Amino acid sequence: MSQNIPQPMKSETGSGSTSCENCHSSMPVGLRFCRNCGYRLGEGLAEYTETVRFQNGAGKVGTTNSPGSYPPGFGMAGGPLAAGSPGTLRRRKKRFSGMTWIFVLIALFFFVGSGISVFVPRVARRIQTGGRQGTILPARSYFGVNSFDSTEGGVTFDSIEAPGSPADKAGLVGGDIITSFDGHAVNGENEMMGLLRETPVGKTVDVIYVRDGETRTTKLTTISEEALDELGRIFSSRPQGRGRLGIDNQETVEIPDTKLHGVRLGRVLSSLPGDMAGLKSGDIVITFGEIPIRTAAELNFRIRSAIPYETVVIKVRRDAQVLDIPVKLGRQE
Repeated sequence: MSQNIPQPMKSETGSGSTSCENCHSSMPVGLRFCRNCGYRLGEGLAEYTETVRFQNGAGKVGTTNSPGSYPPGFGMAGGPLAAGSPGTLRRRKKRFSGMTWIFVLIALFFFVGSGISVFVPRVARRIQTGGRQGTILPARSYFGVNSFDSTEGGVTFDSIEAPGSPADKAGLVGGDIITSFDGHAVNGENEMMGLLRETPVGKTVDVIYVRDGETRTTKLTTISEEALDELGRIFSSRPQGRGRLGIDNQETVEIPDTKLHGVRLGRVLSSLPGDMAGLKSGDIVITFGEIPIRTAAELNFRIRSAIPYETVVIKVRRDAQVLDIPVKLGRQE
C-alpha cells in the first residue's frame, strides 16, 4: 500500500524561513504544518509546540487572524489534521483544582451535618396529640393521657392512657381541666404541649386542675415516651387479661341540679356481669371502685384495667336515687 511521503518545503527567504507548498505563505524552517492553511507535512518538536500553543489559545476553529486561532479545517474530518491522525488536537478536560475540591468537601460536610442534626431528633420521637399520632418533634416529657383538648380555663382529656402512667398515679381522671403545669398557666393545647417539651423527663411538677367546679392540686412526675410505651405493653400482655362489664352505647352527661358529670349506660347486655349485678340501661355511673367517672372513655379504660373476676363497687344514679352496686367483672376474650 503506497503512502504519500511529505515533501520538504521550498525555501524562499533564506535559511531561517520557508514557504508552504499549499498556500505559499512564509513560515519558519522545521515547522510541519502551515499556520495559515493548516497543511501538514509531518510531526516534529516544532509541530508539537505549535499544537500546544493553539490548544491553549483563545481563537475558534476557522479563524485565521486572531492570535492562537485554529486554521480553517484544523482537526476536522478530511482536513489537514483529520480526526484520528497523530497530529489531531484534543481539548483538555476541565478539572477542579485542589482548592476547589477542598471547598466542595467543606460545603458537603456542613450540608450533611445540618441534615442529620434536624432529621435524626425528629424521627426519634412522636408528639402526643390526638392519641399520640403523626407530627414529629424532638423528645419531650409525657403526661400519660390519650390526648389534650383546649377548653375554657385550660386543657382537658378523655382518659388515662395506661395503668400506672403519670396522670394515673397523680389521681387525675378523664374530664379534669388542667389550668396550671409546673407553675405556668395553661390556656390551650399548644401551650400545654410546649410546656411538656420544655420539661425534663422525670421531673416532679405541681398540677392545678378543676373537677366538678372545684380547684385541686396534685403532683405529677413526667416520664419518657419509651417508659409510657412499656407501661402499655405490660398492660396489653397482662396474664390476667382485661376486665369486662357488658355495656354498650354509653355517653357522657351532666347530672341535673349538680356540677357533676357522669356516664349514662345506653345498653346493658343480657347475662353478662353488669346485667347479672343489677345495672340497668339509663343508669348514670358516677364512680367505678373509688375512681370518679366523668367521661365515657374513662369508664371504658377503668373497666379494661380492672382485674377479671374481682368485685368492683359501681356507684350509679338512677332517677333520684344513688346506688352502690357490687359487680363481679368478667374477662374480655
